[in-house]
Amino acid sequence: MRIRLVLAWTSAVTAALAVAAAAGPVAAAPADRMSVTPTARCPQLSDELPWYGDNRARLQHVIDERGTCHRKGGPRPVAAFDWDNTITKNDVTDATISWSLRHDKILRPARWKDTSKWLTDTADRALTEACGTDVGVGAPLPTSTRARCADEILQIREDGSTMSGEAAFAGEWNHRRTVPQYAWVPQLFAGHTVPELRAYTEAARTEALAAPVGATRTVGTHVLPAYVRYYEQQRDLVRTLRKAGFDVWIVSAGSEPVTEVWSRGIGIDRAHTVAIRSVLDRKGRITTSNEGCGGVGVTRGEAIPYIDGKRCWINQEIYGIKGRAAWNQQAPDRRITLGGGDADTDVTFVGDATGAHLVLNRNKNEVMCRAYDNADGRWVVNPMFIEPLPRRTTAYPCATAARTEPGGGFGPVRRGDGSVVPDQHDTVY
Repeated sequence: MRIRLVLAWTSAVTAALAVAAAAGPVAAAPADRMSVTPTARCPQLSDELPWYGDNRARLQHVIDERGTCHRKGGPRPVAAFDWDNTITKNDVTDATISWSLRHDKILRPARWKDTSKWLTDTADRALTEACGTDVGVGAPLPTSTRARCADEILQIREDGSTMSGEAAFAGEWNHRRTVPQYAWVPQLFAGHTVPELRAYTEAARTEALAAPVGATRTVGTHVLPAYVRYYEQQRDLVRTLRKAGFDVWIVSAGSEPVTEVWSRGIGIDRAHTVAIRSVLDRKGRITTSNEGCGGVGVTRGEAIPYIDGKRCWINQEIYGIKGRAAWNQQAPDRRITLGGGDADTDVTFVGDATGAHLVLNRNKNEVMCRAYDNADGRWVVNPMFIEPLPRRTTAYPCATAARTEPGGGFGPVRRGDGSVVPDQHDTVY
């Protein structure tokens, strides 16, 4: 049985947009530029919540231009957002892992190699030695007291390496469709039921929302963020979009039951929350297999909502595009209007948006190269609303090594016409 365990503009640019806006309504302006002049009175973003520069006005323009608030009939515009560090500050999946390790909720597998098709022999040995074999297969590991075990799990999750620094995953995979340590997270919870994982997430959520901003916690020897916060600006944006007639979705590379618990907090239901979907066994327990996308069936994690995979899941789940075509960029009328993300994992679907590409600046190379290049004039860059990063002191290596290549490694970022994006400097921080 399977289940959906299913989310500084320069003065020159500003002046150019003002000229375009002065020429008439948006329909008369060039299609690849954003005006900041509202075309209709739709539900308004709160003016009490600070945004960088004129970002609020630019997003409001998209709401006014594309919302159903001033028209009747026709398809609803779609907005899609990543979750971790886009809607919330800090990673909610990591919060659940942290809570689970501190409460002995990871079950011992028969072999650690069984948890991921890419796990190396070295990682298998490291996990076996650190976590032990003194508890039975399927029994809870004592990770709350066995620091070495918690450390190995966290290190593999964070960096794809063991505590000794050796690669934890090896083999072949499409690096724009999956990353083994992301796929490994729901696989770690194999043997649990979905209600159990949701309960762990609820407990972790309560704990993380109560912790003060900036708080940390040590698990094993890893120092982790102890708090999570909903960004009030993003909560307001989602609320305003929905009032204006947008269909709002979450598309995340986290575990779907975890993301669903958190997305409820901004009014997004399970049906509109897409993340890594595990397959259940006949007893309703999570397995190490995942549902696939774009003609890829049940796998061990080959096609998760990650980089190009997020486009695929959006095309498949929102627009009903099946088979290999789901991997391709669609015509404008079958693409999202507004996309929001914070990392390279979001660059493809955020770039597909026809109205605005919202990026929270976390200094991630590929997405920031596209955002600062701003080829279509619709990229909206904002610092993180809580504890924003300082300005990056070196240029993003856009012309040489910012794009994740399917076979691994990095290459130049290219525009739609094939031209290379020059290195970009950090200006919104």
